[in-house]
Amino acid sequence: MKKSNRTEERILGILREHDAGAKCADLCRKHGMSEGTFYAWKAKYSGMTVSDSKRLKALEDENAKLKRLLAEQILNIGAMKELLSKNGDARREARGCRASEGPSRAFGAAGVPNCRGGSEDHPLPVTTRA
Repeated sequence: MKKSNRTEERILGILREHDAGAKCADLCRKHGMSEGTFYAWKAKYSGMTVSDSKRLKALEDENAKLKRLLAEQILNIGAMKELLSKNGDARREARGCRASEGPSRAFGAAGVPNCRGGSEDHPLPVTTRA
């Protein structure tokens, strides 16, 4: 939708002119707008003051910001669900573990994938300095 080149203060001024008795057609010709635009403004801004219109604009901006944040959170939740739905092999591969580990050594304590370089039966030798 095209943004209006008139500020809320100017729109409210035009509507006040109409309330003071000016005809709609004369106002539209004077300010270079269509009658449809005038009636749309009248429906939106009828009975408002300048401070009310500024508050409305601030609320609309805040609402748009909150909608963007909600959309980002929904995307993050979807990505996390997709990541968690992978099977064990895909999780090990994503973490950089070797796929050749057998099923008995694939998971360590509490079901956590075992990604250490050596197996539990044959630990890596520890070298000592002499």
